Amino acid sequence: MRSLCASLFLCAFVFALPFSAHAAMTPQERAALENQLAQIEAEIKQNQAQLSLQQQQRASYERDVAILDSQIKAAQLGIKARNLRIQELKSDAADKQRGIQSLDTKVADGQKSLAQILRQTREIDDVSLAQIVLSGSLSDLFREVDNFEVIQRALDTSFAHMAVVRTDLSERKKALDSQQEEEQELLQIQVLEQNTLKRIEKQKQDLVNAARGQEAVYLQLIANKQQTAAQIRSALFNLRDSGAIPFGTAYQYAKEASSATGVRPALILGVLRQETNLGENVGQCLLTNSPNKGDGKGKNTGALFSRVMKPDRDVDPFMQITSDLGINPFAQVVSCPQSIGYGGAMGPAQFIPSTWMLYKDRLAKITGTTPPDPWHSRTAIFATALLMADNGADAGTRASERLAALRYFAGWSNAKKASYAFYGDGVMSFADEYQKDIDILEGR
Repeated sequence: MRSLCASLFLCAFVFALPFSAHAAMTPQERAALENQLAQIEAEIKQNQAQLSLQQQQRASYERDVAILDSQIKAAQLGIKARNLRIQELKSDAADKQRGIQSLDTKVADGQKSLAQILRQTREIDDVSLAQIVLSGSLSDLFREVDNFEVIQRALDTSFAHMAVVRTDLSERKKALDSQQEEEQELLQIQVLEQNTLKRIEKQKQDLVNAARGQEAVYLQLIANKQQTAAQIRSALFNLRDSGAIPFGTAYQYAKEASSATGVRPALILGVLRQETNLGENVGQCLLTNSPNKGDGKGKNTGALFSRVMKPDRDVDPFMQITSDLGINPFAQVVSCPQSIGYGGAMGPAQFIPSTWMLYKDRLAKITGTTPPDPWHSRTAIFATALLMADNGADAGTRASERLAALRYFAGWSNAKKASYAFYGDGVMSFADEYQKDIDILEGR
């Protein structure tokens, strides 16, 4: 990303540096590189914070959209229920209207009957008593009069009852009509509310989409800066590659060993630096099965005539280790004897064969490699971590780490002798140097 390089003013400097395994760099250039890495790490953290904020906002919007979805569904169900209620009210109102019409029909029929009775009553009133007597139908006349009065009273009672029922039905119909109008108004309000919720939901969804787009921008920025940081880390690793084990590889193995043992990665690397400069100086001596001058006392040592390693302690274990690995024991270099004592220490961690045999089962289990190989960088680093943990370095204090390093070199009985203090001081100095680099590389 050209714009990213311009904003960080890094690309021209970082990628122009000739980072080889043994690149020459001034302290000022190294400091500038470390400062740039620190700046990038800070910007990565800032972008990650912005990304986290965007993600939180998007999550908040998504929760709001989910709530609005639920509210819209509830509004839709409410509208459906209210529509059903309105239909029910319409049906009830129609029933009441039909009842009123039925009563009106009955009243009309009754009114016709009453009119007929009234006409017949008027006809009776128009006949004189002499006419009724001469016709000989006086008794019939009284009967008709009585019947008319009974019917008239019944009709009056029926009209009065129907009037009451009609009034009641009318009032109920008015109430239903009023309720129906109210329900219709509420239905319209619900529809408006639902439309409002849909508009708000769309706005929220637009914000969610915008937040996702912003997340993508920050993710790309972070990825670009992490790539640049990785390149700078690689450059800093390369500056450390003076030993046979690349510093980046050694650091990765040391972190794994630290997780398994509790010993600081920087301390593990400090011991390896002190012992073999990360595997660069693992020894130059070979065992030999040819006669030599013996041990200087006129005594031989059996099949192996050499002071490279202590015969009764380390030769048989060494033969067993090389046999298990399929290695020619006479072609594998080990450490050389010093002015006093014996050599025979193996690989980057410089374990003597008898000590390696004490740790081989634990190493096979912790590394997942059987048989464990003292010349393999990962296995050697785990071996250093295990021995340092057994020596007390996992306590984590500076005093315990220094004492563990002295025990690594001189054993428990000699660890506190002043003549060996140089070793503990050297390991701690290297560990401090490594810790400074690790803190920069890890962005601490």
